[in-house]
This record gives sequence, C-alpha cells and structure tokens, in this order.
Amino acid sequence: MPSMTYSVLTHDAWGSANVGSFPSLEQAREVFQALQKDRWFLADGTVRGLSIVETSSGAQALTADARTVESFSFPHS
Repeated sequence: MPSMTYSVLTHDAWGSANVGSFPSLEQAREVFQALQKDRWFLADGTVRGLSIVETSSGAQALTADARTVESFSFPHS
C-alpha cells in the first residue's frame, strides 16, 4: 500500500500553490489552521482559500490524483 502525503495549498485568482507537504494529516492541519489566522493572509485580500489534499507517494498535489481532505475560504471584503 503506498504511503500518503498531505499537502497544504493556497488558492488565489492566478491558481493554486503548494505551501508544503507533510507525512501526516495532523501536521498538515497545524499549518492549515495557522494560515487561517495569519495576519498577512487575512489582510492581503487576494488569497481566496486553503485546502489540504491527500496524495499517494509520487503523485503531485496539484494534479487530478490529489483528493481534497479539507478546505477553507477567506471571507471576502
């Protein structure tokens, strides 16, 4: 059985970016929750949301092979 990786992604008008990949869902959730409260992300206005995606080893987080585990949308100003 392939090992799973959890990646935290940010989403804005230009697309998505991988913030980081983690070996456990708990580690990814720590970063995910910290970014939800981050002053820059809250004040910036261009970051629309965050997500945690699960991939098997070797798969890329920004592909159709990734499965969304959790998502968050920043409130619009």
